Amino acid sequence: MRPIIALTADRRAAGPPRSGPRLRPSRPEVFVAEALVSQLRAAGAEVLVIPPLSADPEGLAARLFDGGLVSGLVISGGAFDIHPRHYGQGVRARLDRTDDERTALELALARAALDRGVACLGVCGGMQVMAVADGGSLVQDIQAADPAAEDHEQPTDPATAAHPVALSHPRAVDLFGTDLLHVNSTHHQAVDAPGAGAIVGRAPDGTAELWMALDRRFAVGVQWHPELLGDAASARLFSALVAAAGA
Repeated sequence: MRPIIALTADRRAAGPPRSGPRLRPSRPEVFVAEALVSQLRAAGAEVLVIPPLSADPEGLAARLFDGGLVSGLVISGGAFDIHPRHYGQGVRARLDRTDDERTALELALARAALDRGVACLGVCGGMQVMAVADGGSLVQDIQAADPAAEDHEQPTDPATAAHPVALSHPRAVDLFGTDLLHVNSTHHQAVDAPGAGAIVGRAPDGTAELWMALDRRFAVGVQWHPELLGDAASARLFSALVAAAGA
């Protein structure tokens, strides 16, 4: 039986009015990237999309995991930042749009998954969620913290790689089948203190790119979007997640 993996969704406000002969106002939407769903299904999972709204995030997490409804979690990225108060800081640098409801839900899901040993993958901003949920903190803006750092918001299509990532732990090398990855890059924040996890992959400028909770069965955060790359290393990542969820 294919394991069911919960996938967190993004949302967007209403856009400009649609042109045409009929009145069809644009309204707020909840959505997920189809590439993530496709990669999870190709790896052997069914997908349950979780909207970024909940009256009781902790209760929802308990019902998902304790009731056996799902056996894995993917925290997707999005065009928003985690507010620094979630890791005990004030705003010190660039802060883009925040989404308090989505952040509260994703932190609750991540903590519940980590506490219960549920297979969990954080993608881009999802890696940051996992680190903060595990007691870590973030670099609020990479360029402000280090003006000599690379530009981690690539101007090219994220379906193409932007920089390498060197892996520094045998479990990371085993997961991807290589000690050097080539990844895309669409973020301005990054993990600083990793909490109870560890940074096991970095960009050439030292930016944290791969987070793992080495004391858990499968708890991984990647600071890129593997669903867009379509390479062998990305396929191994999704396959390992689904295998752990189905074990």
